[in-house]
Amino acid sequence: MRRQLAVTIAGFAALLGVGLVLGAQTSGPGHRLPFAFIIFGVQLLFVLAWTMAMRPPALLVVAGISAAVAALADIAAVQTDIAGLAPLGYLAAGGFLAAVLGQLVRRVDRVRVTDSLGATLLIVVGVVAFGTLIVLSRIPAGTQAITVCLSASGVALTVARLTDAVLPWPRLAPQVPRGAAGVVAGAMVGTLTSALLGSYLVAPFTPTRAAVIGLVAAVTAVLSDLAVGYAEAGRLMAGEPPTMWVARHMQGPLGGFALAAPAAYAMCMLFL
Repeated sequence: MRRQLAVTIAGFAALLGVGLVLGAQTSGPGHRLPFAFIIFGVQLLFVLAWTMAMRPPALLVVAGISAAVAALADIAAVQTDIAGLAPLGYLAAGGFLAAVLGQLVRRVDRVRVTDSLGATLLIVVGVVAFGTLIVLSRIPAGTQAITVCLSASGVALTVARLTDAVLPWPRLAPQVPRGAAGVVAGAMVGTLTSALLGSYLVAPFTPTRAAVIGLVAAVTAVLSDLAVGYAEAGRLMAGEPPTMWVARHMQGPLGGFALAAPAAYAMCMLFL
């Protein structure tokens, strides 16, 4: 466990969360483009980090298709008459098929396509998942839900990494440099943050409702971040070369926010 590295990743997660939350505040009727540009920038970071970390066949093809799908998803989220996830789902399916076909073109990549289907799907679905934030900002109470859920997720990821810097105990696995204390503390502090925000927001928010949706988003984010560590350890144990260090350490927070976004949408539709 390298303390400086854990603190640096915590700082990146905090900056990412602040950027997304503040970006959501710029979104309003007829004024969605600034938030869409912010989301697109985060999507490009996601594509860069995850393609370099997962290294699917035809890496440049997958990265290019994923970036194009990200742009189209943002445009669809902004331009559709009725805010919904159906256009994003179609784009995710089409982007996945296009990426797989792009890998089948060259024989040297064709051999590894079956093994890389999961990685390709994660990359394409991940960039589309960020687009759900734009859709969420178009529905009533959506911007407030983004504020609560992404604040909880950002705090959870930051606290989890900072705790790993000082108390990486008990180790969840010898090969994974993470401690259970950080995961639990991150989820708890993230939930507390959402409850505090809920006490200041107007109806339909209450501290209890905000705590519930914040808990789901925070747990989703920290577990996604943790899963990235297990995946990297699995690749190293399988004898694969280590990934680019910048991409490897950006991958966790970006993956956490990518899954927290649809979780925020789902909780908003269910509870608000």
